Amino acid sequence: MPLQLAMPVDNVAPTASALARYDWPSLLQQLDSRGFAVLPGLLDHFSCDAMTMLYQHEAAFRSRVIMARHGFGQGEYQYFSYPLPAIVQQLRHHLYPLLQPLANQWALRLGQPSRFPPEHPQFITQCHQAGQSRPTPLLLRYGPGDYNCLHQDLYGEQIFPLQLAVLLSAPEVDFQGGEFVLTEQRPRMQSRVQVVALNKGDGVMFAVSSRPVAGSRGNYRAAMRHGVSEVTAGNRYTLGIIFHDAQ
Repeated sequence: MPLQLAMPVDNVAPTASALARYDWPSLLQQLDSRGFAVLPGLLDHFSCDAMTMLYQHEAAFRSRVIMARHGFGQGEYQYFSYPLPAIVQQLRHHLYPLLQPLANQWALRLGQPSRFPPEHPQFITQCHQAGQSRPTPLLLRYGPGDYNCLHQDLYGEQIFPLQLAVLLSAPEVDFQGGEFVLTEQRPRMQSRVQVVALNKGDGVMFAVSSRPVAGSRGNYRAAMRHGVSEVTAGNRYTLGIIFHDAQ
């Protein structure tokens, strides 16, 4: 049964040419200046529905997390197991080299020794050599009253500084509430909050934990966190693409 469901998921995997339709210089500039950027219509509705249906098939996942048990919020999510579904694998594979130059710029500006290789398989090899061998892409499910506390997705020393979330459900149709929220904390300043409006199939790229911001004395580190506000009705599904693996 899981193989039957995996077939439509595999058939709708995004290609490099599909990602090429976006204005990447503008998107990377937005990521650098704001810490996030939106990819409208990254997945079509059929792809979104195929991913949502996959949530019910335990064989596709390595573990399930009930948020309330860990103080993460309300709701639950599941981490995919290897081999990843084609949609997930292709998003990781094709997005990474587009984001890698900015990731290296950020590392240089923050004085970090880490440099990211040009292709994602090379980076995954680095993760596995560092003992981070568990896949981190995940599916999240929220029902009425569920929410996700502000957090950062850090799973070890190897951290790629950018990640992606794709909304798989339609606001005001499948669910109400449940806004995607980002906060930024700059030194000696109050946190700044940004609510990112998304439609079904939209992706949002954002900083995993911090980003460099130019100041009068050079670059300084701005801490970023993300979460989801309370879902007031219906069910909200999200695909999360994290480029580093976990310990």
